[in-house]
Amino acid sequence: MGFKDLKTAFIVEVANRLFLQRGIRDVTIKDIANEAGIGEATIYRHFSKKQNIVLASALSLKEKVFKGYFDLSKGVTGFEKLSIFYNSYLTIFRHSPEYFYFINEFDAYMCMEENISLDEYEEEIDSFKSEYLEAYEAGLKDHSVRKIDSIKTFYFATTHSLLELCKKLAVTRALLKQDQNSEKEKEIECLIEIILASIKQNESNSK
Repeated sequence: MGFKDLKTAFIVEVANRLFLQRGIRDVTIKDIANEAGIGEATIYRHFSKKQNIVLASALSLKEKVFKGYFDLSKGVTGFEKLSIFYNSYLTIFRHSPEYFYFINEFDAYMCMEENISLDEYEEEIDSFKSEYLEAYEAGLKDHSVRKIDSIKTFYFATTHSLLELCKKLAVTRALLKQDQNSEKEKEIECLIEIILASIKQNESNSK
């Protein structure tokens, strides 16, 4: 990795820290420059605008999350691999709820921006789907999961539901009293249990 790449990675790492601590909208290029101990002009030599830093930050955090939590190789059967996949959302929420808060802000922020391509980000996110589908196919072969008519639809429906719940519960200031009193991790566990129960092969049906 060359000096320029190292400098870019350093800027992204500083931006990650600030975005996770304070939120995307409240962090400026000047804030990142001050935290990094460099001039704003240096930031702009690596990133033409804030949106590009935000996107680079999202890609960086996704990579860390994927490597740190979604190790499906620890599962023996396909169902065990899928269980690890879904339960990784809960583990991340326990250890780094600010990640889901970041994703919540990232989605809202990018919806307001124009002329920025999310193709690279979408391609990176697809790596989650690839790992998932491989685990599902393994489960069909070892008879630990049941046949789903459209596994891709099932994947998107369940992961979107789980992600949206985690994003909502990661918001530090609950708007409703029922949200303030809820056992957040228990809600996530409940949804994961429902998902896994719906895909697990029933022993009576596997015979």
